[in-house]
Formats: sequence, C-alpha cells, structure tokens
Amino acid sequence: MKVAIVTDSNSGIKQSEAEELGIYVLPMPFTIAGETYFEDINLNQESFYELLKKGEDISTSQPSIGSVLDLWNELFKKYDEIVHIPMSSGLSETCNTAKTFSKDFNGKVEVVDNHRISVTQKASVLEALEMSKQGKSAKEIREYLELSKSDSSIYIMVDTLKYLKKGGRVTAAGAAIGTLLNIKPVLQIQGGKLDAYQKVMSVKQAKNAMIKAMQKDLSGKFKELVDSGKMFLAVAHTNNKKNALEFVDEIKKAIPNVEVVYCDPLSLSVSCHIGPGALAIASYVKNY
Repeated sequence: MKVAIVTDSNSGIKQSEAEELGIYVLPMPFTIAGETYFEDINLNQESFYELLKKGEDISTSQPSIGSVLDLWNELFKKYDEIVHIPMSSGLSETCNTAKTFSKDFNGKVEVVDNHRISVTQKASVLEALEMSKQGKSAKEIREYLELSKSDSSIYIMVDTLKYLKKGGRVTAAGAAIGTLLNIKPVLQIQGGKLDAYQKVMSVKQAKNAMIKAMQKDLSGKFKELVDSGKMFLAVAHTNNKKNALEFVDEIKKAIPNVEVVYCDPLSLSVSCHIGPGALAIASYVKNY
C-alpha cells in the first residue's frame, strides 16, 4: 500500500522542502486588502512582515474544501491511502472540516487530530513519513499519532500586544497598559488550545519563564519519555531569528539532556495573530 502524507503550511514545511521529502503541503490562504494570497506560494515571510509593518489588514482562513478534495483526488492517481495532518482542531476548524469530507473516501483518507501546530506538527509529519516508508497503513499512522497527542507542550512569548488586541484576546485598555509597562505575555498550548500562562516584564524574564515551564514538564509528566530518549525540543519565532538562535543556546545549557532539533519560523497563520518578535519553545515525542 502506498500512503501519501499531506499537511498544511501551519507545519512550517515549505513547498521546496515538501518536494524533497515527497510529501504534500496545502498552503494556508490569507486575505490582504481584498486579495487572496497563499503561504509560500505568492506570500513569503519577508513580504508578509513588510505588509504587517505597513498596517495592512490581514485575515486568515482555512483552505477551501475544493482545494483539499482536488489534492486528495489527484493523489489517488499515485497512492492507495492518504494521511492528512492539519493543524490542531483546538485552534481551527480546518481539521473538523477535513474529517467530515474524508468520510466520503471509504476509509482511504485518515485525518489526524493530534493537537499539533508549527514545529510539533512538522515532527508529526516526519514521523508519519517514516512510518509510511516502513509499510504502516494510513489507519496505523493516524492511531499512533493520536495516541501520543498529549505528549507535547508549547510555550510562546509574545513581544507586542497589538495583534492580540486586534484579535480580541486583549482589550484596548489592557493592551495600552501592557505596552506602557512593557509586559511580555507567555502563552501555552496544551491539549491543542492556546491559553495564557504568565505575564513578565522583559524578554529575558519571558525566556526564563518558558525554560522553567519546560523543565517542569520534562521532569514531571514527560519524565519517562525523557529517560527513554524519545522526547525532543524545538524553537520557533516570528521574524526573530537572531534572538531565537540565542534562545537555543540558553535552552541547551539549561536542558542539556534533551536535544533541540529545530529552530524554525512560525507559520504565517500563527504570526498573523501574535505579531513579530515572538519566541517559542516546544517539546514533542518521537518514536520513529
């Protein structure tokens, strides 16, 4: 059985990388000044942040069901089954929409909901690819990925409150006070949902807070996975590569027993809601 691996650009996997790996990435759509753009097709990181800096009104949406079905039908010309790994159902309806339409394919399309986004979603895609090479079926891959859905955590420092205010997560008054006090919110993604974790007064304090939070996870609920060598770390950022690389070095010193595998830009869909300057640390399990 030949199994195709499909994801979306929230994974951070570029089209060129997908082609090299032999997987397929649905680009997330954006509406900017009434025009539709697609991540890594006609909207790259540099252009996106330039538009954001200019104050353009940027909104996100999920891929059209037509684009999803067209890709699936095209893939069935070469593959027997499909594993589709979208972003977490807790962050978007993309997953539930794909699940609904997958029912029309008689079990040949398995949609994975394992609460992943960005670098953790990318890790799931790479595991799925490895499992497919080992001859696992689409159903076996989905079941494995969903079985390990709780084995991940993400902490994100937001550098500016401007975009959280725009999305309605912070009031205008709260954003004004927070900006005046230089507050850096630290958010968390546990179980697929984005929640507040801690408020600090500087980037340095935010990085320390994220490292301590991850140390607590790794020595607590993930201890057995760490001891067995199955837990890994990744760093992500929004237009903040220099600080992200420095953060990697700090993490390596503070958590020397867990490997930092990636340092990637966050997807534009995430960046749209939190703005530039953000940093994130993520943990994820890898068995294959």
